[in-house]
Amino acid sequence: MQLPPNFIHTVASTFPAGAAWLDALPALLDEYAAALGLTLEPPFPLSYNYVAPARRSDGTFVVLKLGVPNPELTTEILALTRYAGNGAVRLLASDAERGMLLLERLLPGTSLAALDDDAAATEQAALLMRRLWRPTEAGHPFHTVAAWGGRGMAGLRTTFNGGTGPFPADLVILAEEMFAAAHTGERILLHGDLHHENILNATRGGWLAIDPKGVAGPRGYECGAFLRNQLFNRPDPAWTLAQRVARLAEILDLPHAEILRWGVAQNVLSAWWNYGPDALNTIQDDAGLMCARLCAAELGFG
Repeated sequence: MQLPPNFIHTVASTFPAGAAWLDALPALLDEYAAALGLTLEPPFPLSYNYVAPARRSDGTFVVLKLGVPNPELTTEILALTRYAGNGAVRLLASDAERGMLLLERLLPGTSLAALDDDAAATEQAALLMRRLWRPTEAGHPFHTVAAWGGRGMAGLRTTFNGGTGPFPADLVILAEEMFAAAHTGERILLHGDLHHENILNATRGGWLAIDPKGVAGPRGYECGAFLRNQLFNRPDPAWTLAQRVARLAEILDLPHAEILRWGVAQNVLSAWWNYGPDALNTIQDDAGLMCARLCAAELGFG
């Protein structure tokens, strides 16, 4: 079985059990193909999970997703269960303990990035956010924005001995303030990583989401990943950002400033997640950090 070297490196370096899981992957694929009656096709481009289109014995097109069992796969299963196909891909079967999801295949499956009209793409993303958001109950099983951000910012500070290293201090401080406030703010079930490539066109239901993280927190957090994605291939990123914020604010009924502040916080966190020892000289070109700067400029600082 020929797996891409980058996929092997990512899985082995990210998960303590990653190397053992990679060794077991061919047998897992054979097992689930037999148990679920699947004819597997070559996988999609791989990152952290093995994801491949397949066909059931009755001819139904599906997608098999296998990953090292971890909390993010579990909350993805929980989120998709709650969505029940409303605004998101349908979950057909799952086994959280073994990191398996069987999903409907969205056809034609073109992503929102294929839309040249950025305003139209922003509108579709905002409408999908409204479809996906759900209230959460006390004791819910999902990650929280406050915990995600709090751990991230604490890790950043520890790495730089209480400072912020190559990360602009004013942006880090604003991110810390936003994540701290999220401890007592609203806790809506969010997708958690809703950007153009995670929104696919389908004959069933139009634009639908894939790969939810399943995270509870303020609605404004959801906008951060979308603000950054597909931004720096536009002729005027600053203008595009301002237009996206205006459209999101209108459709989601959120203040411009709230979207921008979460744009700073979410994108500083994203830049930190991408940071590593070999990124010291390149972090200033990280899309998340650049987007955070643009959001800060729209707010009048940074």
